[in-house]
Amino acid sequence: MAEELGLRERKKRDTMWRIYRTALDLFAERGFDKVSVQEIADASDVSKMTVFNYFGSKEDLVFHPMEEHFRDAARAVRDRLPGESAADAVRRQFLEMVEARDASIGLHSEPIFLKVRKVVSETGALMERAFLASRRGTREMADLLAEETGDPMLAMVAAVALTAARNALVEEHYRRLAVGESPEAIAADAVERARHAFGLVENGLKGYAVKA
Repeated sequence: MAEELGLRERKKRDTMWRIYRTALDLFAERGFDKVSVQEIADASDVSKMTVFNYFGSKEDLVFHPMEEHFRDAARAVRDRLPGESAADAVRRQFLEMVEARDASIGLHSEPIFLKVRKVVSETGALMERAFLASRRGTREMADLLAEETGDPMLAMVAAVALTAARNALVEEHYRRLAVGESPEAIAADAVERARHAFGLVENGLKGYAVKA
């Protein structure tokens, strides 16, 4: 029974990734708005209902595997160690992701991740969804810090600054990836870039929100 369940789960996972990759190929080739869900289903050799069983909406065909990463920095702040500041926590998490060559920060050679960036950047509705998801992540971090410090205004300043520094580093990774640099080459000086980027923020936030 366990073996049958394992096989069933693998088949479901394989089907999901086949639909996802097929959709991104079509979106990248023809544009998000010019591809229907039925066309994705036909190209994936599944029914339209099956597509919606795996992905709740057409936009989810782009965002489903990545949207949770908009909350990464907020999670770093929430789970930071005693004696660790908010800036230290976000930097530490980012460097751990560099070490792991995490695809969500642009350190993976798989072409599909560049396709995601291309499709999102060329589609207004997807850009708006990405912006709103990022803003929710920033708001979550600000709420955490406001609860701890009692100052919502400074909490928002800190959350926006930390998010901006992190986003700038990720954008730099994707820029270099897009012109042909390897993840290894990009990662080689990522620690130094992160030190400078978060250092700019930390100079203004030094001593702010150090966890008791």
